Amino acid sequence: MVAVAGALVAKMVIAAFSGMGAATVCHPLDVVRVQMQTEGADYKNAIDCGSQVVARDGVRKGLYAGISAAYLRQWLYGSCRIGIFSFLLEQAQQKNLALGLPKNQIPFTGKLLMGMTSGGIGSFVGTPSELALVRMTNDGKLPENQRRNYAGVVDCVKRIASEEGVTKLWTGGKVTVMRAMVLSACVLGCSSEIKLRLTATGLFGTEGNLMLGGLPLLFIATLCSSFIANIFSNPFDVVKSRVQNQKVDPTTGELPYKGTLDCFLKIIAKDGVPKLWAGFTPAFLKLAPYTIISLILTEKITMKLTGKTAL
Repeated sequence: MVAVAGALVAKMVIAAFSGMGAATVCHPLDVVRVQMQTEGADYKNAIDCGSQVVARDGVRKGLYAGISAAYLRQWLYGSCRIGIFSFLLEQAQQKNLALGLPKNQIPFTGKLLMGMTSGGIGSFVGTPSELALVRMTNDGKLPENQRRNYAGVVDCVKRIASEEGVTKLWTGGKVTVMRAMVLSACVLGCSSEIKLRLTATGLFGTEGNLMLGGLPLLFIATLCSSFIANIFSNPFDVVKSRVQNQKVDPTTGELPYKGTLDCFLKIIAKDGVPKLWAGFTPAFLKLAPYTIISLILTEKITMKLTGKTAL
């Protein structure tokens, strides 16, 4: 039992550090994504949004606003999402070997379920950091007299808890968990399955002798899974950003959205169905390199330390 727990913790720590490396590279795209998905300033496209953010707040305060929240998110959400999936996949592989079956004879639906499970757990644990990330990355778009001006992720979390209540740290938790379950199922389940099927073709070498250490194989597998995941998760992402960034109307004293479904319906009624895919380009441009970097780092670090694959 201790060995099993140790293996799980080790995989989660590897996933957290891998996620931090990916977040450092990809965070500016996350800032652009959130700013395009929330209400307020109107941007023509991702390039226009990025240009306006830099012109308004500079690179460090603009494109890297909320980076501390992004790092915390990796330790809460990323560590669970990738670490638990890798652990569950390894357990399934060991069970197959014990039964005399091929190690990778795992149904695709099983991998999707593993991704949904790890994503759901990680998302619930990491919702406070996700909320802080949305608040901090969007703050610069607000008029100066309406900005929250958080000093950092700790200040953001403390102020939300003290000013709005501890339970408010899980604002948008329902849609955040749903998004994470869809995203993780597609990203992790599809990456593992695509990697397995591409390996079977022999185009990237044999399983024990992959071309360039398996980097081209991992790149293509994670790129394809990122695109699939972005298609299915973007509507949840838009709703999550809206719900987590909403403020009480000073006139009515009420929040703009009563809940997840209400937000979905109001977005469609006001802006049309295509609005659910607002920020698709920056979301994909962020998700693809983030997924590629984090999963490749996770795979390589795991191989280096344990001699086993992570996906």
